[in-house]
Parts: sequence; structure tokens; C-alpha cells
Amino acid sequence: MHFGLFIEEMRRGATAVSAFDDAFELADLAEDWGMDCVWLGEIHFTPTRSVISASLLVASSIASRTKRLRIGTAVQVLPLNHPLRIAEEIATIDQISKGRFEFGIGRSGVVRSYDVYGVPYGESQARFHETLTILREAWKGAPFSHVGEFYRFQNATVSPRPYQTPHPPIRMATTSHETFGVAGRLGLPIFVGLRATDMDDLKLSLKSYRLAWSEAGHAGTPSAYVRIPVYAAATERAALEEPRESIAAFFARQSELARSAVGRAGAGPAERRSFQAERMANLSYDDILAKKVAFGTPAKLIERLRQLQAELGIDGILLEPNSGGLIPPALERESLRLFTHEVIPAFRRS
Repeated sequence: MHFGLFIEEMRRGATAVSAFDDAFELADLAEDWGMDCVWLGEIHFTPTRSVISASLLVASSIASRTKRLRIGTAVQVLPLNHPLRIAEEIATIDQISKGRFEFGIGRSGVVRSYDVYGVPYGESQARFHETLTILREAWKGAPFSHVGEFYRFQNATVSPRPYQTPHPPIRMATTSHETFGVAGRLGLPIFVGLRATDMDDLKLSLKSYRLAWSEAGHAGTPSAYVRIPVYAAATERAALEEPRESIAAFFARQSELARSAVGRAGAGPAERRSFQAERMANLSYDDILAKKVAFGTPAKLIERLRQLQAELGIDGILLEPNSGGLIPPALERESLRLFTHEVIPAFRRS
């Protein structure tokens, strides 16, 4: 089982300086306490939520201050940048980290980022696929030309080539049911989540992903990591009560983000988006505990994660340590300490 730490949100009321300090401290703890990877989100034009808009710069800094830890994007939003620039920057950070980089990709469901950049969200899927095609060719290190729907160039040679051969591992975010089949046909490992999806829907989507992988004739076993809010405490009461306010604020915001995409081209059926938004808005705390998070004592978390592993067939956990940004620093660090010292070892032994 892969254990990663997902860093995206800043603490409520933090400054830019303290937010970066928090992120680097978490990365240092992940390195010291035996986690496999730090995964960085990419959030644009939302200063109260995150300072990680330039995730590759943050990843480069983490690579320079760590020796063992892998560093990944979760995700790099491919349609918002020129593919040749992405190819150069990913190869550079892979060289800086001596091959410790993981390339998580997606197109994001935050429509406002596209609006501000002036990129039509309706083009996001086509731009995503064209960019991925260019990246794979660019990392071969030979001159090549491309004439596509969005990008045209002649005789480009990307330098440096990545440290890893043929390139860093690529993992795709899948949210809508349709994207699971796309990822399977492409032969890509995936990230999944429980924010806007319930367990039964996710099981069906993962089944379609694995079927598409098999039908496309890809070798190996398809891989799925789940991103989930996690909170550990010494007692069950503390584990359930200490993160309550923060996780409630988190799902209220997620519901508003889903509403903002309703009816937008490229965002999927409006009815589905609207349903997902209302379902998140109407979650009770008991619903959240049962369906959306992993909160508990270390023993309960081991049980919960093994249940997810069995039901979903996942092979990785991306721990969200402070969804909502309202958990105090000392409690967040203690939760991470308990998780790394008492939960992860149970999976390393099995």
C-alpha cells in the first residue's frame, strides 16, 4: 500500500508566509516519518484557500530539502499551460529530485480557473488529450513537430530529458464515470475520491476502469489511489469531535464548487452536477463519518483502510490532513504522528 500526504489547503487565517512554512513542515515530517510521497494540489485565484498555485515550484523546493521522499502533483492541470513548457518543467524537477517525481494529471472541475485564464472549459478534454500526446513525444528527447487542434510547432527538442525512463510515472485523476473508462483505455493509474461520489457509484466506475484496461490489452495490474480526509487521535471521542467543524466547512465549500460548474460546457450533465452538489450540501456528520472520511483511533483507522482496500481494490491512500483548514497545528501534527507511527506499520507488515 502506498501512503501519500496530500497538501493543498492552507490553514484558515494563515498568511502566505505561514502557509508555505506549514507545507514545508508537513513535507519534512512525511520524510522523517516514513511516508512514501507528498502530493501537491494546484489551486488558482483562491487566496483564502491555498497558496499552491505554482505547484512545480513548491515541488522543486521540497525535492531540494528531502532525500528519500517522492514528490508528486495531484494534479497538474494540463489544459492551462503550453505542453512544451510542461514537458520542460517536469523533466527539470525529475532531474533535480534524481527521479523522485510522480506526475499526477487532470483537467480540474474548478471552472473559474479556466475563466480567469481565458481558456474555454468546453475545450478542456480535447486540450488534455492533445497535451498528453505531446508530452509523451517530447520526453523522447528527439526533434519533433506537431500540428493539432490547439498547438502547432516545428522541430522542437525538449531539454533536459527526464531522469526516469522513459518519463516520471503518470497518474490520472478520475471523477466522472466516463473518465474511468478513458483512463483504463490509456493504461494510466488513477486517483479516485469520495467527495462527490458515493461508494456504490465508485465501485461501478472502478469496475469500468479495470474492464477498459483489460480490453485495451495493457499489461500489468491497474492501480488506484484514493484521496481521503484522515484524522487520528488517541481516543475515539477526540477523533470524531476535533475535526468536526473543519470537515463540515470543507463539504459546504465543495458543494458550492460543484454548483458553480452546473450547466457549463465540458462539466458533464447539469443534472448530475446539481445532484452531486445537493448531496454534499445535505450530508449529516454521521453520513460524512460513514461515507467520506477515515477518522478514528489508530486501531479503527487500520480497520477502516483495510475495508476500503477490500471493497475498492485500491493500492494507495492519499491522506488529507486538514480538510477545511480549521484543525489547529498541534492536533494536525499529532494526527499525522499517530498515523505514521501506528497505522502505516500495520500495512507494511501485511
